[in-house]
Amino acid sequence: MTSDLRDRKATLRSRLLAARRAVPPEVRALEAKALAAHVAALDVQPDQTVCAFLPVGSEPGDASWLDGLRCRVLLPVVTGDSPLDWAVHTGPSGLVPAAFRLLEPTGPRLGASAITGASLVLVPALAVSVDGVRLGKGQGHYDRSLPLVKAPLVAVVRDSEVLEEVPAEAHDVRMNGVLTPSVGLRWL
Repeated sequence: MTSDLRDRKATLRSRLLAARRAVPPEVRALEAKALAAHVAALDVQPDQTVCAFLPVGSEPGDASWLDGLRCRVLLPVVTGDSPLDWAVHTGPSGLVPAAFRLLEPTGPRLGASAITGASLVLVPALAVSVDGVRLGKGQGHYDRSLPLVKAPLVAVVRDSEVLEEVPAEAHDVRMNGVLTPSVGLRWL
């Protein structure tokens, strides 16, 4: 990666994180409610698997959106520099604090390849471009996992985080859709 591209990504990340921190709690609550309704309306069957995540900090959404998924839900488990591991979400009592302020499932680890059985993957992002380039937080956890996926990839962001352009690298896996509080699911 060139230093110019690295600088552009770092600047964009800083700007987006500052904007997220400035979102008032009441707006976050309304966004979380809207996202939960949109997730509940997704066309997912009970025999399917969705890989999702639990929003942390100023990320849009909250744990309530998992309640609307009436299927098998896998949550990520961070395993250092390896692709993400996955475990079944069994509810709030089956979660424990983990690295990066995450909550992770306590159940058996299914391995990095568990994501290959997903029918849909909801992906955390700081931003996504209209042509599907996702900007993450820069740790590379999803970058190492998403190449394994054959299912639709949907970035979850605020409406203002859908951008005309996001700096892209060769390893970036494009999103197929974006889920926002105001619009819901929009395919790219």
